[in-house]
Amino acid sequence: MMKRLRRRLPLVVLLGGLLVVLLEGLGFGAGSKLLAFGMAGQKPAAGGDPLSNLVVLAYHDIAEPDQALMPDFAVTPAHFQDQIVWLKQHGRHFVSVDQVIAARAGKAPLPANPVLVSFDDGFRSVFSAAFPVLQRYKVPAVLGLVGSWLSPESGSVHFGDELVSRDHFLSWEQLKTLVASGLIEPASHTYDLHKGISGNPQGNSEPAVTTRLYAPTQGYESESAYRQRLRADLARNSTVLERQLDRKPRVVIWPYGRYNQTAAAVAKELGMPVGLNLDDGANGSSVPLTGLRRILMTQEMGDTAGLAKELELRRRDLGDTARAVKVMHVDLDTIHDPNPQQTERNLALLLERISAMGVNTVYLQAFADPKGRGSAEALYFPNRHLPVKDDLFNHVAWEIRTRTRVKRLYAWMPVLAFELPATEPAASLTVVTQPSHNGHLAMGYHRLSPFAPKAMKVVAEIYEDLSRRATFDGLIFHDDATLSDYEDASPAALAQYKAWGLPTDLATIRANDQLLGRWTTLKTEALQQLTLDLARSVQPNQPQLRTARNLYAQVVLNPHAEAWFCQSLDYALRDYDFTAVEAMPYMEQVSDADAFFGELVKVVKDKPEGLSKVVFELQSTDWRTRTDIPSDQLAGQFETLYRLGAQHVGYYPDNPFRGTPDPASLRPVFDAHSSAPLLKPS
Repeated sequence: MMKRLRRRLPLVVLLGGLLVVLLEGLGFGAGSKLLAFGMAGQKPAAGGDPLSNLVVLAYHDIAEPDQALMPDFAVTPAHFQDQIVWLKQHGRHFVSVDQVIAARAGKAPLPANPVLVSFDDGFRSVFSAAFPVLQRYKVPAVLGLVGSWLSPESGSVHFGDELVSRDHFLSWEQLKTLVASGLIEPASHTYDLHKGISGNPQGNSEPAVTTRLYAPTQGYESESAYRQRLRADLARNSTVLERQLDRKPRVVIWPYGRYNQTAAAVAKELGMPVGLNLDDGANGSSVPLTGLRRILMTQEMGDTAGLAKELELRRRDLGDTARAVKVMHVDLDTIHDPNPQQTERNLALLLERISAMGVNTVYLQAFADPKGRGSAEALYFPNRHLPVKDDLFNHVAWEIRTRTRVKRLYAWMPVLAFELPATEPAASLTVVTQPSHNGHLAMGYHRLSPFAPKAMKVVAEIYEDLSRRATFDGLIFHDDATLSDYEDASPAALAQYKAWGLPTDLATIRANDQLLGRWTTLKTEALQQLTLDLARSVQPNQPQLRTARNLYAQVVLNPHAEAWFCQSLDYALRDYDFTAVEAMPYMEQVSDADAFFGELVKVVKDKPEGLSKVVFELQSTDWRTRTDIPSDQLAGQFETLYRLGAQHVGYYPDNPFRGTPDPASLRPVFDAHSSAPLLKPS
C-alpha cells in the first residue's frame, strides 16, 4: 500500500471502469511456503522423504533456573527426564546423526517417529545432569561446542556481553568421557561467532554468522571478506575439536539459530554436511541436511503438555497460521528525521507504541516515499540502484525484534514501483497505460514493466541487497504489482503478448471476452511468478523467509476485478504464507461497513485455508478527509471482523505523533483474541 491510497478513486469508479532479547526466543511458526512448497505452490509428496517425520530438540542448560546462565532457556533435570520418558512412552524413537545421514542418503530408513536430541553451548550440566539420563535410556545426542569458551582451562570467558566463569562449561576430560560413550556426537557451534558484531552505522550488535560487519571508517565488509571470516572461524573450531577429541565435527549448530546459504556452504566444504538451526516447521524433502529445523526447549515447555502441543504443530506443519496474527503496518518515513537524535526519539516512541498495542507482527516500510506516491524514490538500506535516504531499516527492524514482543517482522517492499535515477539504463522501461474511457481506473503508480528483463534484474538486485543488509522474517509485497486492462502497452509487454500468441493491439484483446480472459490470466500469473522470483533472491540470506502480499478488496468481492488489477485471491492463498486484504471501508466509500466486512469474510471463509491465511487490514486514517478514524470505532470494526470469523487482523497506518490509534482501545480487543482456532483434531 498505501500512502498513495489517499488518492484512490472511490468504489463507484472501480465498479464502473474498471496488500534479544535472545534470538532463540523469537520464532514461533510454521515453515515458509517458499520452502514447504518449493515456491511452485505444490507441496512435496507425503511420505516420500525419510526425514519428513524427524523431530530435532534443542536443549541448552539442564539446570534449575536460579543456577542457569540463561534461566528462560534452561530445563530442570526433573523435567528433562520426564520429557525423555514421555517421548519413549509415546512411541518416539531416538536416533543418531549416523542414522539421519544414512536415511537421507537412502541407505537405511529411520524408525517411526524419530527424534534427534541436541544440546547447544557445551554447558557442564550436560555431563552432570543430562548424561546419566541419556545413558539410562540409551539416547544418542549432538553436542554443540564453542571453541573460544573451551580453549582456556580456567578463568573467565566472554559469554555474550559478559564475562562468566569457565566452570560453567564442560572440561575437556568430561568431553572425552561423553564422546567415548558412543552416545555423544561433538558438533561445531563455531569458534568465536557465538556473539554479536556491529551490523549497521547505529552500532546494533547482531549475530556474527549472518551479519556483514560494519566499521565506521570502512563501511560494510565485502562478500568475499564475509565468507573468509566464516571459513576461518569454522575451520579453527574443527581443528580444535579434532585435536582434543580425535574427531572432526560433522555437524554445525548455528548460534542463535541464524544461518544463511553462504554459511551452510562453507560448513559443508569443511566437512560438516549437517546443519541445525531454530527454524520452524517440519523437516521434509524441501529441507536440506544443512538446514534441519529444531524445537527450542525452554523453561516454560517443562510441562510435557507443552512439548506435546509443539510436536503436534510440527507434525501438521502449523505455526504462524495457528496463532492469531495482529499487524501494525509502519511507515518508516514517519520515523526518519534528518536529525539522527530525533530519529532515535521517534524510534523510541514507536517501540513504546508497539509494546502498548500488543501486536505480534510488524510490516515495516523499507523504501522511502515521502511524497505519498506509493513508489520508491529512495531506499532505507544500501543498494546498487537507488539513493539511500538513510541506512535505517536494519536498525529499526533490529530494535523492534529485540526490544518488543513482536514475533514476526516483514520488510514492506514495492514490486514494480521504483523510481530509478535517470542514469539507470532501466529507468525508462516502465509500464505504459493506454488512454481509457468511461472513467476507467488508472492505478497512478510509476511502475517498471514486469516484462522488461533488464528492469526486473534491477529489482531482483535491490531485493538481494536488502537481504544482505538486515535481519527480517518475511516480505510483504506492496499493492503496486497490478496491471489494468489498459496495461501494459510497453514494447517489452507487447513482445511478450506476441510470444503468448495474443494480439499486440490491446483494444482487440479487450473486445474479445475469450482473449481478455486469457490475457488477464497470463498477466496475473506473470506478476505472481515475479513476486516468487523476488522472494527467491532474498531466501539465500533469509532461509526461513515468509511471504505476504497486499490485495485490494475488490479482488475478493468482484469476479471481474482480476481484469482490472491482475490480482487473484486463489493464487495468493496458494503461494504466500499470508494475504493481507485491504479491508478499508472509507477508502472504498461503502455505505455499510459491517455489510462490507461480512461479504469479505464470507468469500474468504469459502476458500480452502482462507481464514487461516488472510489478514484483514483496516485503515486507521480516512485519507479523503485527512482525519484519523476514532479509536473506539476502529476497535469496533476489529470486533466485527472477529465476530464474523476473521482470525488475523491488522491496521495501517500507525500515527505515533498523534497517538492514533489509541492502544487503550485496541489492546483489549487484540488480547481477547490471542489464538486462532486451528489446533483441532486432524
